[in-house]
Amino acid sequence: MTVPLALVAAILAGLAVLLLLPAPPSADRDPDAGRATRPSRAGGAAPLTVAVAVAASGAGLTLLDGPRLVAGLAGAVCLAGVVLAVHQRRADRDRARRRALVVEVGEAMAGELRAGRPPLHALTRAAEIWPELAPAVAAARLGSDVPTALRELGRRPGADGLVDLAAAWQVSARSGAALASSLGQVVASARARDHAASLVAGELASARATARLVALLPLGTLAMASGIGATPWRFLVEQPVGAGCLLAGVLLVVAGLAWIDRIAGSVGSR
Repeated sequence: MTVPLALVAAILAGLAVLLLLPAPPSADRDPDAGRATRPSRAGGAAPLTVAVAVAASGAGLTLLDGPRLVAGLAGAVCLAGVVLAVHQRRADRDRARRRALVVEVGEAMAGELRAGRPPLHALTRAAEIWPELAPAVAAARLGSDVPTALRELGRRPGADGLVDLAAAWQVSARSGAALASSLGQVVASARARDHAASLVAGELASARATARLVALLPLGTLAMASGIGATPWRFLVEQPVGAGCLLAGVLLVVAGLAWIDRIAGSVGSR
C-alpha cells in the first residue's frame, strides 16, 4: 500500500469510528444483579492515549512532505477527534452511572435505616454498592464531618444527588430527626433527576445521529465519484490544493461534531 492510500485509509477509519460511536446509555445495568454497574475508570487513560497518539502522528508526519504532509495532518486531526470522542462518551457514561448509583445507594440506606440499623451501618452498606463512598464511611467511623465528605464526592459529574444526602445527614445529626424519612425525599429527587437526564439524552441522540449522517455525506460523494472512474483521492492527497481542501474539510467536520457534543454535554450535565 502506498503512502497516499494509507493516509486515505487512516482518515476513513478515523471518521468511521468518530461518527459511528454509539450514544452513551442513560445507565448500564447488570442483568444478573439487577442494579447499576459501577463507573469505569477507563476515561482516566485519555491523557495517556492522547500523548501516544500525538507522538505516533508526529513521528509519521516527519516522513511526509508537501501535499502528503497536509493530508497527514488531516489524518492526525481525525485521530485526535476519535480520541476526544471516545473520552467524551466514557465521561457521559460515567455521569449516567453515578446518577443511577445515587438512587440505588439512597434506597439501600433507607431500607437499612427502616430496619433499625444505625446510620454508619447504612452508609457502610451503601459503600459496598458504590465504593466511591469509602471516604464518607471513613469519616463516619472516625467521628469526622460526614456531610463535608459527601459534598466532596457530590462534585463529581452525575453525583450531585450526594449533596442532598449530605444535607439530610447534617439536618439529622443536628436536630435528631429521623434520617430515613429525609432519605425518602432525597431518593425521590435523585430518581426524578435521573429520569429527566434519560429523557434529555434520548432527545439529544437524534441530533447527534443527524450530525453524523450529514458528516458522512462528503465521504459518500467521494466514493460515488471513485465509482464512476474519477480520481478524487489522488487529487486530495497528491495536489497542494486538494490536500488543503482535505485538511479544511476534516477540520470543519471534526469541529462541527465536537461543537454538537459540547452543546449536548452542557445540556446533559445540568
